[in-house]
Amino acid sequence: MGFWSVWAVGVGGMVGGIFPVLGLAVQLTHGGAPLAFLLAGMIALMTTYSYVQLSLTYPNKGGTVTFFQHAFGNGLLSGTLNLLLWLSYLIMLSLYCSAVGSYGVSLWTHTAQPLWQHGLISAAVLGTTSINLLSAKAVGQAQRAIVGFKLAILLLFIAVGLGHMHWHQLAPATWLPLPNLLTGAMVIFLAYEGFELIANTADDVVDPRHTLPRVYYAAVLFVVSLYVLVTVVTVGTSSITDIVAARDAALAQAARPLLGPLGVLLMTAAAMLSALSANNATLYASARFSATIAHGRRLTARLPTASAARSLPGLLLTSSLTLLLANLFDLARIATMGSAGFLLIFAAVNGTNARLAQTTRSRQWLSLLGVLLCLSALGVLIWQTFQTDAVTLWVLVVLVGLAIGLEGLFFLFRLRRRTF
Repeated sequence: MGFWSVWAVGVGGMVGGIFPVLGLAVQLTHGGAPLAFLLAGMIALMTTYSYVQLSLTYPNKGGTVTFFQHAFGNGLLSGTLNLLLWLSYLIMLSLYCSAVGSYGVSLWTHTAQPLWQHGLISAAVLGTTSINLLSAKAVGQAQRAIVGFKLAILLLFIAVGLGHMHWHQLAPATWLPLPNLLTGAMVIFLAYEGFELIANTADDVVDPRHTLPRVYYAAVLFVVSLYVLVTVVTVGTSSITDIVAARDAALAQAARPLLGPLGVLLMTAAAMLSALSANNATLYASARFSATIAHGRRLTARLPTASAARSLPGLLLTSSLTLLLANLFDLARIATMGSAGFLLIFAAVNGTNARLAQTTRSRQWLSLLGVLLCLSALGVLIWQTFQTDAVTLWVLVVLVGLAIGLEGLFFLFRLRRRTF
């Protein structure tokens, strides 16, 4: 794989995240939404350094899973982190499916929305599950076209919008206080999650020592710039009230005054195609983790083969849990849970690179700073969630507890087998 192929993997994995969370970001920060996306992007950029160094040292399709194994072996800690990664993928799947439902029903009358939204969410889960049961080859071949389509729509939106800006709507006087800005940045952090998929391509990259650092940083910096510009145009051309009213499909509604009904249709199509393609790829990856767990938790230096990855129990477990999460929780709670999960995972990745700094030839202090930033961001998110939505906080506690508990049970079972 060359530079642009790998770049498309990273950008394609990230850009789908802005469609469902943009309205939420504006609701939480008002005119400060561009700054919130910039702050979240800086944390992602800091973590990129650790991913670059680890990918160069341990190029493997296992990606993040492999990094944890090299740092912590196959014991309790790496197993817990891998389970948490799988659970975080479940939340990402739920977010993508929620985006399909939200943008799909935005084209219809409000009276039918709740029923049809859940119908579209369920159809997205079941449809991508069916594709994974049969073959994901056709969807894989369409990834470049889908990435190109959604980028073209977003760039058109930016180009037209910059000529119709009301810059006073972005003035600091329109921003909410700093705690709100920080909370907003952390809630939408999962919009940057997809860059870690580049790690899974590392052993297929042409001249990885030259290509990987360039593609990692180019992908993340491009998406940070894109997100900030899209948010600037959205806030600068639409009222906060209108954006919040259309929160879960904000980009489609923001396109209406700039591009007309055709623009709404194109933006909706871009959002739904992006969510479906990202959902398919994420379901495939997360099903591989669940298949590994279901096959006795035999984690090795590489992921299971294609046949194991498509095992019926693992795939059905992943899709069933996604179906429940996507239909039971609203987008704000899904985003909060997902961001918390990936902040923990990225803190662990930074910690992994700090631990292996001599082997990866890294500046240990940079990775330790990444750990500090991720954990500080997580602390801000948890504190604000505790103040405003205790239910989501308890769900987070259950998710982390589930990862620790399941891995702890397996660890004790394996220890007992060795004893006898």
